[in-house]
Order: sequence, then structure tokens, then C-alpha cells
Amino acid sequence: MKKLSTLDLLNLFPEHKGKAKDDISIYEVFTDSRHEASHGLFVPIIGENFDAHDYILEAIDNGAVAALWSKNELHRGIPTDFPIFFVEDTIEALQDVATYYREQKDPIVIGITGSNGKTTTKELVAACMSEKYKVTKTSGNLNNHIGLPRSILSMEPDTEVLVLEMGMSQFGEIETLSKISKPDVAIITNIGESHIEHLGSRAGIAKAKSEILAGLKDDGIFIIDGDESLLKNHPENVRTLTCGFDENNDFVISNFKQGVADTSFHLNDESFSIPLLGRHQAKNFAFAFATSKYLGISGPSVQSAMKQLNLPSMRFEKLETTSGATVINDAYNASATSMIASIDVVKEMPFKKKIIVLGDVLELGSFSQQEHEKVGAFIDNSVDILYTFGNESQHIQNALSENFIGLNEHFTSREELIGAIKENMTEDSIILFKASRGLRFEEIIEEILKT
Repeated sequence: MKKLSTLDLLNLFPEHKGKAKDDISIYEVFTDSRHEASHGLFVPIIGENFDAHDYILEAIDNGAVAALWSKNELHRGIPTDFPIFFVEDTIEALQDVATYYREQKDPIVIGITGSNGKTTTKELVAACMSEKYKVTKTSGNLNNHIGLPRSILSMEPDTEVLVLEMGMSQFGEIETLSKISKPDVAIITNIGESHIEHLGSRAGIAKAKSEILAGLKDDGIFIIDGDESLLKNHPENVRTLTCGFDENNDFVISNFKQGVADTSFHLNDESFSIPLLGRHQAKNFAFAFATSKYLGISGPSVQSAMKQLNLPSMRFEKLETTSGATVINDAYNASATSMIASIDVVKEMPFKKKIIVLGDVLELGSFSQQEHEKVGAFIDNSVDILYTFGNESQHIQNALSENFIGLNEHFTSREELIGAIKENMTEDSIILFKASRGLRFEEIIEEILKT
């Protein structure tokens, strides 16, 4: 389906060569020359170790009908009639195209950021919105200054609701994403410790996340974790809805009960059951419910949406081993806050033996010791075995409270860790894996699943 044309690009980028004025239809925008495109606009990105301008002929062979082009790059060998639009910076130009497309199609845009829970909340919101609207959502982790524009440009022209995840590691990044996407609804899931190395404190993280308001529509709505004190000082002129367990919130979670495979609770005067475990997931659902109420989707429709919910892998993913032990793969990423939330869930699960395997939380800088120690202090005698792996996770072991009386050991060898886990796996055991993505815990889990 046609999304743009070369005439649209000509309005944005007047300097050009080739047959740009021929009104050539563009069905998709792509940045990888190896991708087989259909009527594609190729945007060559320049990275630290590559320059995609070098692969323009491959992109043309794979379906490019036009391309953006850095003004200072040579363009020998390109067919003379092939439309080229000259720009100062191809990444900024990609963002300009995304901004233009968002404004032309004008869907309801829901922007989601936060230290933890962005992806789960995105999936919850998208599932609820799908009960009433045609929805496009961020695919995978396309949530940065390149990924978010690609997410916007991936939506079909008849999209009614666009759900966008926004990630960052530095000040100013969320502001850029918000100004590109211009959300009608802005959600901050929580304030944790991710990227504290660059932002200096949790208050700094809250400030960076609150940049999502930079592009919020004048009549838009701001939905936040009302239990987080760092989010209470939001602008008074922004309509705000709060969600959480505190009774002063607009959407109050109560009567919380965690089951084996689901969580039930009341949200204001309505009862819900979701196929997710933990208090943090109840709060993520509350953000989706508040958004649904704002956009005219009923409680029964929201509950119906939960039956269709599918989450990406490695996010509290339950797996069964051949020995009968249950593995929880929650190793997509980690922070102290998310580790504690996952451990809290496992504590309440009905297994005789509970094994926790934790790896390093990365990108903490000088805060690393205190954040790992925070996790250690939370672990008590409801956990039977604690294994840690890496370098910084040794601080978890050092901070274990007197209430922990189980077996504990720190490892720097993957093979030795795998051996220890296998020795203690039984049919009635559950094993939680949680670490930053850089620890590659999925490789350890793969070995464990063979047991």
C-alpha cells in the first residue's frame, strides 16, 4: 500500500537528481540494503564502522525506487534517472520523513517510556486498542532515534492507533522521540536505575523520562506511576492520570492476588484477571486500562483483550525442562528494581525448591555496588538457592540478609554454573534467570533445557 511518493520527498528535500518529479509511489522505508523491499525508499545510515551509502546498488537491486543521500557522499554508478534526495544528515532526514508521515496520516499516538515495563505495557496497550481500532505497534526494540522513525514509517496508511515504545540512555533523547511522534497519550511506567551511570541519579532518570511531554499534544493526556514520588511534580497544565496501589491514585489497584499462571485484582470498581504475574504487572495493566478508558474502550473489552495477549520471549517466559523443573527466562534485561520485582513473584509461586540465578546489571557505573547490594538485601529464606554470575553480581552475595539461610555461591565460569544448576534441579523446582542482556543468559538456559 502506498505510504509516500517522491513528490512528498521533493517537498521535504528540494535538492535532488533523477526523476523525482515523476510521482513514484513508495510502499516502505528501509535502512538495510540486504532487505528485499517493495517500492522502497532507501535511507543509508553512517555508523561507526560502516557507511550504507556504499551499498546503494544492492539496495536498488533489492527494490529501492528512491534514496536519501548525504550531500558530501559520492554517488558514482547510480543510474542517472534514479531519484536521489540530498540531505545534510540521513538520520535526521529519516526523522523528518517519519514526522511528516505521522502528521499526514494522523493516527492516535500512544508513547510509552520508563525504566522497566515499556515493552510489556506496549503489548498490553496494543492488545486493548485492537478491540476497537486498527493498531500498529513498535516491533522488537525499535525504540531509539533510528528505530522509532522506522516504527512510525512501518504503519499502514489506514492505521488508527500507533503505539510507540521510547528508549533512551542520555538526556535529550526522549525529547527528540516525543517531538517526532507527537503523542496524544504519554505514559511513564516507572523510574528505576537503568542508565543511572549517564543520568546521575533516579531524579535525573525521572527528568529524562519526563521529556516525553515535549511533544505531547496540547489536549493530550499524561499517564504515570502515581506511587512514584519522583513523578509527582509534573506540569499543572498537563492533564494527568495516576495509577498504582496508593488509594489517592485515579486508578487504584486493590485486592491483589497472584495465582500460578495469572494475577487477579480490582482496579477501581472493576475486577480483572491477567495472564501475567506480579504487582508490577498489575500496574502495567493499569496504564493500559487508563488509556482504554480515555479512548472509549470498555472494561469487558479490555478483559477480552487479555485472552489474546502474547508477549515477546525472555520476559518472564515460563519453560519446562525434560527433568520436570520449571525455568523462568526473564533475562532480556535487568535493573535492581526489575530483579527485585521478579524475585518477589517467584517467592509467591507454589514450588518446593526455588532457585534464583542472577547476573550483572550493567551500565550502573559508580552506582553498581549499591544497586547490586539492594538486590541482595531483598533475598530471604523463601529462596532456597542463590547463584550469581559475572563480576558485579558478587555484591549481591555480599549483601545477603540474615534471613537468607539457603545455599549460595558466586560463579565466573559458565560451565561450573551450569553444572551446579543441573545438580540441584528437581521436578518440583523453579529456576529464575535474570541479568542484563550482555550476560547472554539465554545460552545458559539453552543448556539447562536439555537436562
